[in-house]
Amino acid sequence: MSISGQSGVGRVRLFNDFCGPEVPVANAVAYGTTAGGCNYYLGDFSLKGDLVETDTGAVALSKASGYIRLGGNNEDGKGAALCTEVCFSPALNGSIVVEARLERAAITAGVVFVGLAGTIADDVAEPCTSTGTTITKVVPCVGFVLDSQLTAGTYWHMPYLLASDTSQTSTDVDASQVAVAAESDILRLVVNSDGSAEWWINGKLEQTKGAGLAATTTTLMGALVGCWGTTTTAASVDVDYFLVEANRDWTR
Repeated sequence: MSISGQSGVGRVRLFNDFCGPEVPVANAVAYGTTAGGCNYYLGDFSLKGDLVETDTGAVALSKASGYIRLGGNNEDGKGAALCTEVCFSPALNGSIVVEARLERAAITAGVVFVGLAGTIADDVAEPCTSTGTTITKVVPCVGFVLDSQLTAGTYWHMPYLLASDTSQTSTDVDASQVAVAAESDILRLVVNSDGSAEWWINGKLEQTKGAGLAATTTTLMGALVGCWGTTTTAASVDVDYFLVEANRDWTR
């Protein structure tokens, strides 16, 4: 592996403050889209999920600082997420930062995930599912999850479910902070080049894990923030901003 000297563009930074663009629910053609609903973008991020379903999409809100409401469908596992491509390697791009400020109108049925995932499909589903005190991997993922199906369903949890993992006990990865209806939380995940990781909530360091989470050069992950339904009631999350930062891979 050789290193090539480059100019000053050494940092990747993706950001949206959500003060304008929206993609209305029910697959309406709007800003950043093409007819038929095949390409949806909100600034630096793509909008993926069950976008042809009722109640699923991203709608601008008249709230201070600018928010969008990410809508999940009224079916279990149906929803929407703002995503990057699966293009970040902790070993090559670390440190990787994923940060979002968000809130739910009501802390009831629904799933919210913020973090990194090893697979992000066009109809992206939640990277992990939860029941009782068990968080089960759907795809390799590292991040924050708020899931009403957990026993402590109002608390943020911080799973790290990689290729060799199947599930985790929620009480091993629970944060000290609860989500409060109509109050915003700032979630910040940092994954370093050695695979170590930090989980921050509202400026408080809630969890650290040592090297080895995702440290090989072939491990690629994408960043996302999303919301999915769990019952016949549509779920949603209001997002103030979404930030992804990483070092550029300068290897040749």
